[in-house]
Amino acid sequence: MTVALDGRPVLRQVDLDVSAGEFVTLLGANGSGKSTLVRAAIGLVPTSAGTVELFGTPLRQFKDRSRLGYVPQRSRAVAGVPATMQEIVMSGRLARRRVAGWRTKADIAAVDAAIAKVGLSDRARSSVSEMSGGQQQRALIARALATEAELLIMDEPIAGVDHDNQETLADLLATLVGEGTSVLLVAHELGPLRPLIDRAVVLERGEVTYDGDVVAIRDAEHVHVHHHSSRPEKSDGFSGNPVGRDQVV
Repeated sequence: MTVALDGRPVLRQVDLDVSAGEFVTLLGANGSGKSTLVRAAIGLVPTSAGTVELFGTPLRQFKDRSRLGYVPQRSRAVAGVPATMQEIVMSGRLARRRVAGWRTKADIAAVDAAIAKVGLSDRARSSVSEMSGGQQQRALIARALATEAELLIMDEPIAGVDHDNQETLADLLATLVGEGTSVLLVAHELGPLRPLIDRAVVLERGEVTYDGDVVAIRDAEHVHVHHHSSRPEKSDGFSGNPVGRDQVV
């Protein structure tokens, strides 16, 4: 996939796959193209060349958005939003509605369950503008969970979040991964999420410079990679092969 914004190349022939049940993290400095990659992968940013498939279906033909949960950067999503947590999470059910209409009992049950999973049942009717950064982040995650998604795409979910909330998020994601949810996560730092990660992909100036074991990543903020005797070989996800049945993106 290649992406150019305002005539400036942002991603250059990036190949990436996420398999079913896999936890993949995207690392890289500011401006490396991490957020652009995940936004382009779900159709929020236009591509200049290449193809995207979700669950084996070309992006333009992909209709079942309920299988996909997107958690944007908190600063973009909740700044100045005059809504309660329950209202924010309920918006995640729109992808499951075949026709416009009032919320159903299934919607209410899914929203209550999603809020409970992130541990904020007592704040369900609170305004998100009155919540801490960590609580706002969990509200956005609950919105994605309310879709009952199979693939969770998260853009810097622990940025600006205190350690206790990072631990809470790590516990939640561990449970979801254990239940079979796939995760593609953009990060500057890994913190308590590191033990959950199956594979790290490093972007530098819009190109993939590393794809492999997260153990080799010494410092996520500056992305130093120990190559040992040689540079790690690219995984099958960078062979240019079409997405198979066991791959979700």
